[in-house]
Amino acid sequence: MAKTVRIGTRKSKLAVIQAELVASAIRAAHPEIEIELVKITTTGDQILDKTLDQIGGKGLFVKELDQALLRGEVDICVHSYKDMPMEDNPELPVVAVSEREDARDVLVLPAGVDQLDPAKPVGCCSSRRQVQLAELYPGARVQPVRGNVLTRLEKLDSGAFSALILAAAGLKRLGLWPRVSRAFETGEMIPAVCQGILAVQGRVGEDYSYLSGYNSPESVAVAAAERAFVRALGIGCGGPVGVFAQIDGEALTLRGMRGEGGVIHRAQIIGDRARAQELGEQLAQKIQLAGDL
Repeated sequence: MAKTVRIGTRKSKLAVIQAELVASAIRAAHPEIEIELVKITTTGDQILDKTLDQIGGKGLFVKELDQALLRGEVDICVHSYKDMPMEDNPELPVVAVSEREDARDVLVLPAGVDQLDPAKPVGCCSSRRQVQLAELYPGARVQPVRGNVLTRLEKLDSGAFSALILAAAGLKRLGLWPRVSRAFETGEMIPAVCQGILAVQGRVGEDYSYLSGYNSPESVAVAAAERAFVRALGIGCGGPVGVFAQIDGEALTLRGMRGEGGVIHRAQIIGDRARAQELGEQLAQKIQLAGDL
């Protein structure tokens, strides 16, 4: 009898595309496996009139998916890794991570527009993006904007905003890269933790060998370093914190930032990728010391 893998995903177009990326990888490696997508509405998708820090943080995008996993209604769940809480759940481990898509943030202008309108705000909920945007565009006014990527673009094109700041990875996966007006290099706007990486979450004790070919060792090290950095700072992924790891052979370069009182503290560390978590913790110490000076 053919094995069926039920993949839990949020209902947004981008989330379903991301789940299909994992499904396609499983089918390619194991054509005997049947795939079923189970689309779930999360609390974070339902509450759109408040910012994430007002309603409990990014964990609201995974809570219902976690519950479905624990109840055995799905076998795995696919998440944007940047949306997952910083504290791991030992009952629901991350069992595979994707290769990293473009990790940059991008500026998107309204359709047919080629420059910012100073009379309108830039749509951006992330405090990390806001503090770095203030350096790149002094005087730009920022206003929160919630909803999935397509909903945000509709609000932009309706005239509510002069621009949006979005993740490059999502636009690429949606086939909307032509909408990008400017891609910020990772040195000028340091990305969110694990931005561009997909995480596959499962249940402890289950056999996930069918995901072995999908799992990226480079992304495992990158995620360990970046998540350790944010955890060590102790202010959560919703705070003004950015981090970006790059691997060259066995070397891992980690750059991080933290906004504090209108000032951005930045630091960098290089070390052995086998010490990824330790490097993240050490970089957090450097950032904290910079803030104490």
